[in-house]
Amino acid sequence: MGRMGKIAAHMVLAFMAMLLAQTLASGALPFTAPGLILAALFAVSALAVELLFQVERSPWRFFAASDGLRLARSALLSVLTFALVARLADVRQPGGLRTLAVAFLLQTALLAGLRIVRRAVHERALVDALTRLRPAPASPALPRLLIVGSANEAEAFLRAPAALGERYAPVGVLTPEARETGDELGGVCILGVIDDFDPVMAQLRDGGLQPSAVLFLTDGPLSAFGAERLGRLKTEGVRLLRRQGLVDMAGGSALREISLEELLSRAPVRLDPQPVRALVAGKRVLVTGAGGSIGSELARQIAASGPAQLTLLDAAEANLFHIDRELGEAWPRLPRHAVLCDVRDSARLDQVFAAEKPELVFHAAALKHVTLVENHPCEGVRTNVLGSRNVALAAKACGAAHLALISTDKAVAPASVMGATKRVAEAVVRQFAKGSDGSGSGTRVSVVRFGNVLGSAGSVVPIFQHQIARGGPVTLTDAEVERYFMTIPEAVQLVLRAVALSAGDREPPTGVLTLEMGEPVRIIDLARRMIELQGLVPGRDIEIKITGLRPGEKLTEALVDINETARPKAEGITEAAPVVPLPPIPPAALAALEAAALAGDEAAVRERLFALVEGLRIVSPAPATAGRTPAGEIRDKLATARTQA
Repeated sequence: MGRMGKIAAHMVLAFMAMLLAQTLASGALPFTAPGLILAALFAVSALAVELLFQVERSPWRFFAASDGLRLARSALLSVLTFALVARLADVRQPGGLRTLAVAFLLQTALLAGLRIVRRAVHERALVDALTRLRPAPASPALPRLLIVGSANEAEAFLRAPAALGERYAPVGVLTPEARETGDELGGVCILGVIDDFDPVMAQLRDGGLQPSAVLFLTDGPLSAFGAERLGRLKTEGVRLLRRQGLVDMAGGSALREISLEELLSRAPVRLDPQPVRALVAGKRVLVTGAGGSIGSELARQIAASGPAQLTLLDAAEANLFHIDRELGEAWPRLPRHAVLCDVRDSARLDQVFAAEKPELVFHAAALKHVTLVENHPCEGVRTNVLGSRNVALAAKACGAAHLALISTDKAVAPASVMGATKRVAEAVVRQFAKGSDGSGSGTRVSVVRFGNVLGSAGSVVPIFQHQIARGGPVTLTDAEVERYFMTIPEAVQLVLRAVALSAGDREPPTGVLTLEMGEPVRIIDLARRMIELQGLVPGRDIEIKITGLRPGEKLTEALVDINETARPKAEGITEAAPVVPLPPIPPAALAALEAAALAGDEAAVRERLFALVEGLRIVSPAPATAGRTPAGEIRDKLATARTQA
């Protein structure tokens, strides 16, 4: 209902209220000329008050209807109880039903009024509400805040007493609906629609109300603003804020600064957290690589879901110390244990698993930097392949119900050593957790494969940030290189959801779970957006320099290989199932790879590693025509890919 409609409705109610009051006072119907004139005069008086106090600007749909209805129910039951008792006791009350109706209305009004006054006193708003004729001006002592989002979200945010604390003074709201312009939400005016952001900012600036921060309540407006505009805001010193998520709220703050990764990413997938809570709650959980970017976020989201115990395992002392301390501050009552251990050390790993007895194991420990692993293939095999085998055997030995391996899109048609080690690791954890015979007994295994994660170790984002900060140039290998991207929290949320789905299936998954990552992003476009987010112009303020592809690097990545078929699993999740059942890795082949890695024979490691990958990418068990086998064809494709890289 528009403003004029609300004013008209308020006048009608005032008119009716005066007629009712005359009826109750005189006992006669007031439908005479003097009575109607008196009611009309009262309605005009109400109109003057409406225009002065602008009561109609507070949207009706945000009135706390549930509380009012409960009070009305209580008053009605009181009246009915009184009427029943009076009738049984043969007590006559003057006025009959008229008295009961007035008593019901007065009791409802008094009950509601008492609570309104109590809340106003609690929020220190009583005097202000009684004396203020206009919306409250922004406090000059507090940073000013402009809120962007739907009216429902803005009203709920402003209504929460602890939402703003003493840190911000809201100066206005921008919503998607033009019809809401001019309304008030808790005394804060809706200044316009989101598309009017620049004119509204100019008006506030001209009026001396320049916002110090902009709060985005939804992801849609944020993604529609564009890197250039957001960069201009940051250059002007305007903070970009959003509300804390479930995991972040443990820190106690309602608002947080929007990270660069969130500004670069697409709108994230929103999933129901209940399946993850059901998976983790009350379980003993162990996370390897818990100090890394993915492992630490896994630990945070698992801690928020209420496990019986959380074991953090990492070989990096500093990383392990920081995540353990963070979890201790956020969830002080959570039973947890930080273990300094390298997944390469099978004996030590067996001791830890036997002592901790985890029911769920998330294996995130890995060497992930493509160039470094390409230059140190033996180290890549020892951590990614042999370390994964050690974790799978330890999980099976301690009776763990579920093991989840974090894999990568670089395992698809791998042209790098890192990708090849992760592809072999996918097969190794399945094989050794189930048993060498490939039976379904033992620990259930889920493999989750996804692409690049903004802000993770080895991401281009911190590299580009450093290059922009020093004035450029920003370097990238090829103008046509493109990658899939998502933020760390979103990736981990999807990982946990995928594992929860897998755990709930009657049969263990036969394929690899892949995460929906949207459309691939060109790295050069990412670099340009990062430059614009700093308020700079690509090519003028910061140079972009092409250096050429590095060994093991591909122009594009994929999540499904040639011998896999994709089938939807759930929202945001797809299963890449093998076309034919994959044969187990021969123990002799894995032993030869291990011997070469331990001996430091890089040439032998590369040869044996990619030979294993060929066997894992077989399309058909039957030999191909003309004497060519699928494995031979794949060998040629791999050689071509590595040559092009």
